[in-house]
Amino acid sequence: MGSDVTFGQIVLLWLGRTAILAVLASALAWLGILVLDVLTPGIRQRQRIGEHPVSIGLFVGGFMIMIGLVIHGAVTGPVLVGAGVLRSLVDATRLGLMAVSFLVSLLLGIVLLHVVDRLTPGIPFCRVDEDPVAVGIYVFGYLVFFGLILHAALTMPL
Repeated sequence: MGSDVTFGQIVLLWLGRTAILAVLASALAWLGILVLDVLTPGIRQRQRIGEHPVSIGLFVGGFMIMIGLVIHGAVTGPVLVGAGVLRSLVDATRLGLMAVSFLVSLLLGIVLLHVVDRLTPGIPFCRVDEDPVAVGIYVFGYLVFFGLILHAALTMPL
């Protein structure tokens, strides 16, 4: 695509980029929940969420907020218009930043969770697993946290 990019082409690039990033973020969020299961063995996220309609609703709500943040980041973030279709749709630097953000958010979130858990011995964090609604709230928080991290990665000037 040269410098004579039409409005229709820009809209198609925007739609394609948004769809690609939303699918990628969904996959990363699911992977994050799998990793949370491993790193927090006392809290069985994937098992407990489906046990109560409210926890399912919280999961879906958190997921929708995360995807909303990703879509907002995709729409407001810089786009390489005129750099070729593939580079406009999939910016390798931005994808790398998303991957690093994913790893950092998981590690930082888990480390801080364990630190706060140890600093507050009167609040047993693993008791979250006793109630599926509590697990739903926990995962809701993770999804919003992760959505904010991805939003920052998508809108950060490079």
